[in-house]
Amino acid sequence: MPSTSKAILVVSFGTSYNDNREKTIGAIERLAAERFPDWEVRRAFTSKMIIKKLKTRDGEHVDYVDEALDRLLADGYKEVVVQPTHVMNGIEYEFVRDISMGYSDRFDSLVVGKPLLTSPEDYDVVVEALSKTVIKKAKTDLGPDSAVVLMGHGTEHYSNATYSQLQLKLLLAGYEDVFVTTVEGFPDFEDTISLMEGHGIKDVLVTPFMLVAGDHANTDMAGDDDDSLKNVLSSKGYHVTTLIMGLGEWKEFQEMFMSHIGDAVSETEKE
Repeated sequence: MPSTSKAILVVSFGTSYNDNREKTIGAIERLAAERFPDWEVRRAFTSKMIIKKLKTRDGEHVDYVDEALDRLLADGYKEVVVQPTHVMNGIEYEFVRDISMGYSDRFDSLVVGKPLLTSPEDYDVVVEALSKTVIKKAKTDLGPDSAVVLMGHGTEHYSNATYSQLQLKLLLAGYEDVFVTTVEGFPDFEDTISLMEGHGIKDVLVTPFMLVAGDHANTDMAGDDDDSLKNVLSSKGYHVTTLIMGLGEWKEFQEMFMSHIGDAVSETEKE
């Protein structure tokens, strides 16, 4: 039997970039173990492609969500918090929620925590976190007239509206030189460039609005191909600086996930 009957399963999409995985996903897991010492902290990924790649390339096994839950059952855990590290309530989050709730009658308590951007208050906290991290860095390193472009993933799911809501929140907070764009959704790179026109912007810091700085950050954002965000902006005359840091590297965003875990832990105590 485990030394505790309670476990926190931190569920991430995953990344094959080992160094960045430890700086982001690993950092969140370590902080959760520190903040919730009575709870065992475990890992699962939702990308079977990344799980397979890590197994083949590195000989490292990471559980898929159902495997992790089966393992917790077999190990005798009774209370489980499943905390996704996803940015929004999109397709990947729904996978996590639906698989997890299929186990709800097999544990004494099972609660699925919320992604980064869920409540209206979450947006305010994210804007504040951005002001203390990437926006501050842009103004310090590139000057007070510099702009920031945050590159999200984008999705065909209706939760893609998250990016537009964040953009509006930034504008209402007075950040008229901070823009949100996506690789696979709306707004796309050209939409964002249209919004940037006429503001007299010359210097731009681009950084991923994603938990990890993996393939999208290194290729779609900062890569050498003509269609990377860096080169698309450069072709329009902007002086572009790339910051290849996932949100999970910043303490401010790690704290947001701790808050969501805390809410889920409190919910287990009510059940």
